[in-house]
Amino acid sequence: MSTANYVIGVDYGTDSVRSVLVDTANGKEIASSVFLYPRWQKGLYCKPAVNQFRQHPLDYIEGLTHTIKDCLTKAGGADIAHLVKGISVDTTGSSPVAVDATGTPLALTKGFEENPNAMFVLWKDHTSVKEAAEINEHATKFSTNYLKYVGGIYSSEWFWSKLLHILRVDSTIKKGAASWVEHCDWVPFLLCGGNDITTMKRSRCAAGHKALWAEEFNGLPPEDFFNSLDPLLAGFRDKLFTDTYTSDISAGTLSEEWATKLGLSTDVVVGVGAFDAHMGAVGGQIEPYYLSKVMGTSTCDILVAPNQDLHGKLINGICGQVNGSVIPGMAGLEAGQSAFGDVYAWFKNLISWPLNHLLTESDVIDEATATALKAELEGKIIAKLSNEAAALPEGDYAELAIDWLNGRRTPDANQELKGAITGLGLGTDAPRFFRALAAATCFGAKAIVDRFKEQGVPVKGIIGIGGVAKKSAYIMQMMADVLEMPIRIHRFEHTCALGAAMFAAVAAGVYPNIEAAMAAMGTGFEKEYKPNIKKQKLYRQHYQQYLGLGRYLEKYNKKDVKPYLS
Repeated sequence: MSTANYVIGVDYGTDSVRSVLVDTANGKEIASSVFLYPRWQKGLYCKPAVNQFRQHPLDYIEGLTHTIKDCLTKAGGADIAHLVKGISVDTTGSSPVAVDATGTPLALTKGFEENPNAMFVLWKDHTSVKEAAEINEHATKFSTNYLKYVGGIYSSEWFWSKLLHILRVDSTIKKGAASWVEHCDWVPFLLCGGNDITTMKRSRCAAGHKALWAEEFNGLPPEDFFNSLDPLLAGFRDKLFTDTYTSDISAGTLSEEWATKLGLSTDVVVGVGAFDAHMGAVGGQIEPYYLSKVMGTSTCDILVAPNQDLHGKLINGICGQVNGSVIPGMAGLEAGQSAFGDVYAWFKNLISWPLNHLLTESDVIDEATATALKAELEGKIIAKLSNEAAALPEGDYAELAIDWLNGRRTPDANQELKGAITGLGLGTDAPRFFRALAAATCFGAKAIVDRFKEQGVPVKGIIGIGGVAKKSAYIMQMMADVLEMPIRIHRFEHTCALGAAMFAAVAAGVYPNIEAAMAAMGTGFEKEYKPNIKKQKLYRQHYQQYLGLGRYLEKYNKKDVKPYLS
């Protein structure tokens, strides 16, 4: 009889959900499965022109069911299923949704099925820029600085600004909402068969970084902070939560319904959820003062430090510092870039316009060939651009870009800022344009590292996680050159899911704490990019130009958000 123990880590990303079945003895991947959200793929419920990005909970449920069942089937079915001890989940964030008294998202209830305001408001949704600005101004009126643990600036990517915006634009949501929950809190609740919203265990990670929860405040800011901001918020604080939980804690066990649906036991423990980058940092074997960069459509940068090192120290302009948000007992510090892979994807889509709009209308080739050719070329564009950009002469560097195509997350959140490029000439071709965009994303990363250092938090090195980190040697080498420090790339393909699996192992009692799980289940690093000293002078010069252009753009931004930090 096998004595092996297995756990499942589920990672909800922007475009898809992936699950991994992992051996708790060594972190070995037994099986994995990825599911693209079908409604999201069709662009439903989204309006990019106004920064509206919503996701239907059915995409999440269908993906959860498919990927876990697929993993178990690939691994051997019932022979493996009975050895699964735990499941933990990470998600994007802040991605909240309005729920009824049973904890059911309103989009799953009668009358709200096609209402985008009743769906999850994805992290990249910036329809609440106005509300975020109001929260920042409102906070200055109080003797207690309620923004002190979120870097001094509240963002339109976060919980309260999104909640307020939806209440303002849709009165039916206010009437139907018994509470609001984060995606990472709802999935564990769903798996455990929860039917009373007051019993939901809320993530310390989500609450502290996005919802203004703090130990110093004994929970959320007081009722007066919210109802004086807008009477629509009156009473909502009491509909939320006071206590929060770190991800080593059990949220419960699989309900009979979900155990039957997945082919698992009702003894399977479900851990408290967290955000993807925070669990990804654990999966990537984060160490104190090493910056874990999860590099996908955006970046989320995580650093952990002993609590005593940060006692009384507030880091200005980041996305929060929260005790236990990454590793229980340590301070978790979050930063990030609102657009990273999205910058490259935007440029690919821009130059692919003829492929997307003209190729299928060709009189030369049939539609099937045109579709196949389009898919082939789109798959090669970024790789070819990277190769051509890498071959450009270093001295020929006229173009300079700013990476704020989706606003700026860190340092100093301001989602109203826009990207830019200067130095264009008739000699600017696609590789030169791409090189400028790539450099801009690396300069944005350096601005974050410099902010930590300026505030007295050392950064000893970089841990690269995510699709861009594993796929683009060109970007990673440039980043190492710009940051002037090595970047280690983690070996595991789905690192965030591995981190979730590690937490599942702790919640299920296989390991006593997350440090022990990391030591046993960590799979190490596959590559290290070392900075090229010969390019140091070049990138230092261009970085100063990047900062200068950024200051110019901020100066003329109509609604510049000023930091507030006591």
